[in-house]
Amino acid sequence: MRPERMQKLKVAANSGQNAGFDFLQECWDDPALQIVIKKVLAKFPQWGIAIVDGELIRWERSRER
Repeated sequence: MRPERMQKLKVAANSGQNAGFDFLQECWDDPALQIVIKKVLAKFPQWGIAIVDGELIRWERSRER
């Protein structure tokens, strides 16, 4: 299972295509995949997914200025 998930994360990292919050949550229990997820989320903050207190959360930037 890990190789398939790792491959999907690598594709997302290279293409910028959002892997999806649900998929990332499925992978979150695997420490090796957590490392990759952290790097991908740092690279693509526009996905609106963050890590807070060790948990994945969805967030949206305020459009007001």
